[in-house]
Amino acid sequence: MAETDAVHQGLERKLATILSADVAAYSRLMAEDEEHTLRTFRGHKQVFEKLVVLHNGRVFNTAGDAILAEFASAVEAVRCATEIQAALRTRNDQLAESRRVEFRMGVNLGDVMVQGDDLLGDGVNVAARLQAAAEPGGVCIAGSVYDQIRNKLSLSFKPLGEMSYKNIPQPVRTFAIAGVDGIGPLPAPPTRRRQEARIVRFSMVAGAIVLLLGAAAAVWGFSEYRSRTARTAAPTARLATFEARREQSQTEAAKIAQQQLQTAATAPVERGQAEEASRHPNGETDRHAEPSRLAAAAPVPTTRAAPPAIIPEVPVSSRPNAVADLTGIYRGPICYGAFAAEPARCLKAQVIVTKNKISGQWPAAIRGATMYLAGDITRAGAVVIHMHAQRADGSHGPVADMVGNLRDGHIEASGAFLNGRTVKLNWQKE
Repeated sequence: MAETDAVHQGLERKLATILSADVAAYSRLMAEDEEHTLRTFRGHKQVFEKLVVLHNGRVFNTAGDAILAEFASAVEAVRCATEIQAALRTRNDQLAESRRVEFRMGVNLGDVMVQGDDLLGDGVNVAARLQAAAEPGGVCIAGSVYDQIRNKLSLSFKPLGEMSYKNIPQPVRTFAIAGVDGIGPLPAPPTRRRQEARIVRFSMVAGAIVLLLGAAAAVWGFSEYRSRTARTAAPTARLATFEARREQSQTEAAKIAQQQLQTAATAPVERGQAEEASRHPNGETDRHAEPSRLAAAAPVPTTRAAPPAIIPEVPVSSRPNAVADLTGIYRGPICYGAFAAEPARCLKAQVIVTKNKISGQWPAAIRGATMYLAGDITRAGAVVIHMHAQRADGSHGPVADMVGNLRDGHIEASGAFLNGRTVKLNWQKE
C-alpha cells in the first residue's frame, strides 16, 4: 500500500549514500563576528562543493550552515568527506583558534525518497544524527557504510558501538574515522567505555566535592554554634553577676534604711538620757557631754555603690526625720572619677522626683547614646539609684549603681560602674 501511495504521489525511492555536514559553534561565531564568519563559511563552502563534484556527488540541499550531498558510491562519499576535512583544516590553520569554522560530518547508506532535486526519509535523518555525534573536524559513519568501505580505503576507525539517536527507532552501529593514510588523524569522540569511565570519574569527583562541602558546612555550623553559645553565655554571666550585686546592695540599702529609722526613732530618748546624766546637782549641763550628744544625732555615712532596687518600706511607729515633701526637680553636678585613660570630669544633670521615685536622662559620653537614671526613695530618705547608657540601636552601654540619701531637699549618692569607675552626685531641689 505504501509503495502504491508513493507511486501515485510521484515519489521515487532509491538507495543512496548521504553526506551531512554543518558548522560547529556556528551561532557563537556569528554572534562574535557575523561578517568574518560569513566570509570564512562561504570560502569553505566553495571548497566543499568542488570536492563533492570531483567525487561524482551532488549537493542537494543547503540551509544556513548545513550542507547535504548525495553519492552513488559509499567509497566516494567517505573519500570526499575525509578530503574536505583535510582541505578545511589547512584553511583553518590560517585563522585564530576561536575564529575557525569547522564542520562535523556524518555519512549513511540508506533508502531515501526523491522529491524533485531533494532527498527525504530516514536515510537522510540518520546521516544528520551521525553528523551531530562527530567531533568538530571529524567524520562519523554508519555501520552500513563501514561494511562497504572497510577493505577498500586506507583508514583507521574507532567503533562507538550501537548508539541511540533522537527520533530514530533503532540503534545505529556507529564508527568514527580516526585517521586517514596520507592525511593524518581526525578528531574522534570517546568510545562508550571511555564515556562511562568519564561519567564514573565525574560522579566520584562530584561525590567527593559534596562530601567536602558537607564536612565544611558541618564544621562551620559547629563553629557558629559555639560562637553563638559563647555570645549568649557572656551576657548571661554578666546578668547573673549584676543580679547578685543587686541583691547584695538591696540588702545593704535596707540595712542602711533600718539604721537611719532606728537612729531617728531613738535619738530623742538618747539625747534626754545624755542630758540627764550630764546635769549637775545645781541643774547646770556638763559641757563635756555635748560632743557625745551631737555624735549620737549625726546621720549615718553613705556606703559604697549598689545596683537599682525597690526598697520595701520599713514599718515604724514614728518617723521624725522622714521627708515631708519630695516631689520636684533636682539639679546639680554628677562627677565621674578617673579611669584608665579617661580623666575625672563632672557635668550638669537634672532629675524629677515624684513621691518615692527618681527618673531622668541626658546625653551620654558615648556618641549617639543617652544616659538613663532611675531610683527609689524610702520613707526614711534612703536612695538607691541605677544608671545605664543606651545606644541608638537599642544596645546597652556602661552601667552604674549608687546609694545615698535625700534630706532637706538635697540628694547625695555615690557608687561605681561595673568596670570600677567611681561616680557621685550632689543635687539640690529647686
